[in-house]
Amino acid sequence: MAASLTVGDLFKAKAVTDEQVNAAVERYLAAPETSAHPIAEGYTVNLAAAVAGHGWASRAAANPRTHPLLKRAAVQTAILLARARKARTVSRKARTDPPAPR
Repeated sequence: MAASLTVGDLFKAKAVTDEQVNAAVERYLAAPETSAHPIAEGYTVNLAAAVAGHGWASRAAANPRTHPLLKRAAVQTAILLARARKARTVSRKARTDPPAPR
């Protein structure tokens, strides 16, 4: 898969499920400052940046008078349009090395 896929692209490719998208929406609604949310195996999405970068979603999420269903739909749209990033992996050596003594 290409390096700059959107969450929507991953969803179409069946690499992301409805449940994973819904979990990302719920996570954003509970903690809007979330930056690196694991969206699928090997991918993360910056939820805060996704919503902040989408004008309608940003305004809807910030407005306390926005109906909860509309807020949820706006956040979901922003997440689906957001670029997924390859998750950083820890090298095998780093995982097996014991912590250095202090």
